[in-house]
Amino acid sequence: MTENQARERIKKLKKEIERYRYERLVLNREQISPEAEDSLKKELFDLEQQFPSLLTPDSPSQRVGGKPLEKFKKVSHEASMLSFNDAFSEEDMSDWVKRFENYLGRKTTKEFYCELKIDGLAIEFVYDNGVLVQASTRGDGLIGEDVTENIKTVEAVPLKISFEDKSLGIPKHLVIRGEVFLSKKEFDRLNKIQQKNGEKPFANPRNMAAGSIRQLDPKIVAARKLDSFQYAIVTDVGQKKHEEEHELLERWGFRINPNNKLTSSLEEVFTFRNYWEEHRERLNYEIDGTVVILNDNKLFADAGAIGKAPRAAIAYKFSPREATTVVEDIVVQVGRTGALTPVAKMKPVNLGGITISNATLHNYDEIKRLGLKIGDTVIVTRAGDVIPQVVKALKNLRTGKEKEFKMPAKCPVDGSKIIHEGVIYRCANPRCGARHKESLYHFVYAFDIQGLGPKIIDRFLDEGLISDAADIFSLEEGDIKILERFGEKSAENIVEEVKQKKKITLAKFIYGLGILHVGEETAVLLAQQTTNNKLQITKPTDVLKTFQKLSLEDLQKIKDIGPKVSESIYEWFHANRNLKFLERLEAVGVKINSEKFKVQSSKFKGLTFVLTGTLEKLSRDEAKEKIRAFGGDVSESVSKKTNYVVAGNEPGSKFDKAKKLGVKILDEKEFLNLLG
Repeated sequence: MTENQARERIKKLKKEIERYRYERLVLNREQISPEAEDSLKKELFDLEQQFPSLLTPDSPSQRVGGKPLEKFKKVSHEASMLSFNDAFSEEDMSDWVKRFENYLGRKTTKEFYCELKIDGLAIEFVYDNGVLVQASTRGDGLIGEDVTENIKTVEAVPLKISFEDKSLGIPKHLVIRGEVFLSKKEFDRLNKIQQKNGEKPFANPRNMAAGSIRQLDPKIVAARKLDSFQYAIVTDVGQKKHEEEHELLERWGFRINPNNKLTSSLEEVFTFRNYWEEHRERLNYEIDGTVVILNDNKLFADAGAIGKAPRAAIAYKFSPREATTVVEDIVVQVGRTGALTPVAKMKPVNLGGITISNATLHNYDEIKRLGLKIGDTVIVTRAGDVIPQVVKALKNLRTGKEKEFKMPAKCPVDGSKIIHEGVIYRCANPRCGARHKESLYHFVYAFDIQGLGPKIIDRFLDEGLISDAADIFSLEEGDIKILERFGEKSAENIVEEVKQKKKITLAKFIYGLGILHVGEETAVLLAQQTTNNKLQITKPTDVLKTFQKLSLEDLQKIKDIGPKVSESIYEWFHANRNLKFLERLEAVGVKINSEKFKVQSSKFKGLTFVLTGTLEKLSRDEAKEKIRAFGGDVSESVSKKTNYVVAGNEPGSKFDKAKKLGVKILDEKEFLNLLG
């Protein structure tokens, strides 16, 4: 940004911030949330820091205002540790009650127990003869990690049950559950230490609490002064209502949250939730909503669970968090059903401790409703602190350079006609979505991106995080970890793995493009052709330039490439959408290692091998490399021209065809002997 551009932006920001301040404080009309207003102020402050000469006294920014463990062992829960589905409105809550009453086939009491939903980590505690013997994380709900030594450092968790009421005995075996969290004060103290030591501060108390519990050294955990409330009894000790569980826990000396409350109607639930949304800042810990539980334990049990959530309990979340950012582009993502979804690509913004850069715009009608243009400053929110959404375009901050967005007339995946069904735009080719999905699977396989399996790719498509394979390389951790069932660590692992796989061999790159009729061996032949011609290929557009220079006749001169394959290759590198795709791969940092292929000897010259089954001593790629290094060729199919079929464990149909054609079959030992 130039100084003149910054001057213009600062001028508009100051005018808008002052207008919102006036509306809120003088006219008592809140046009945007305080969080969104703060986000604009932060942008103003950053620009003034970058261009100090533009700072003026009237700027809104000038207002004074035990022993370490080697690893954690896995432990099973005695009963599933379920998570909660979310509700965001009174209507959602009414629908929730109707759903579980319909399931039960009867009207129920409207007696609900309401708890503050603390933003921490759920832990299961096991007491034998009144002594804490095990503490474990939720894990997948059935199996968690044993964090007993770390939990023992938390003073709010009793190591031994004590009670005042002598008439109340101690169960021989007792399983309870609670939340471990970090207070706001402790979070601030620890982050100051992090910054003082030159380390990256934690984004929010929950991340720090979760990271603390998973420290292998309990001394580190002890230094962080975690806190805890206990809220449920798993063991049957005669409790008939959830309220009784809290009473029993308190009588046994456990720490229950004094703000939890029994209510007798949905209206009282709404009052409880609304009160704490308004007063949550009074608390010394973070909460993101309330948990509402049917108080009658028998009815609760009869209602059962749907998926991994109980039917008769729900998380009634607070209003979403908001911030402002700029929509840098709007791209169209083709889903598994062929439906087209516009997705906002935004300047990364921190929203409730999570950095995000994508937000679904749902459909074209939503873009028109928002009056949204590419380049607009927008208010973005995380509904229920989860899914990012654009809720408003700040049109007064426009510079005149913003661009209108229009839905494409042709499918960005296969070029087919777009059909309009209500608010949905869909590719006319019914196989498009499925083919697009398969091409992404293929690309990830070729690039060997571990941990990014079909289910995760499907999820990323459904959420609008990726529109093509290039988007995989620009994913932010925050885009992933906000999704349900994706934690901070899994998001970090995926982003790091993708980062490591940006450099790839030329043969695998060509194979990953998914060109029709171009398998692994054809990709190797094409790569060898370019390297033998001493062409320097280090980036995707080099591949483009190289193959655009080749005519159909040139391609057919390459060994084993016939008219059908050459035509497919030629058409792929001359399709406009593929050219743009290669440019996008280059823009996100994909690089190509085109080391010249070296033949060590001519031992296998003129010989063709086919591999089938699993080898024990070599991977299939290693076996292929050895064959090529000795001057041999590798084919994907068996024919009369095949010299050897190398059969490992559980060979497939290639083995049977080789026997039928009389092709010599080698087991792994014979193959290794042939290699010498």
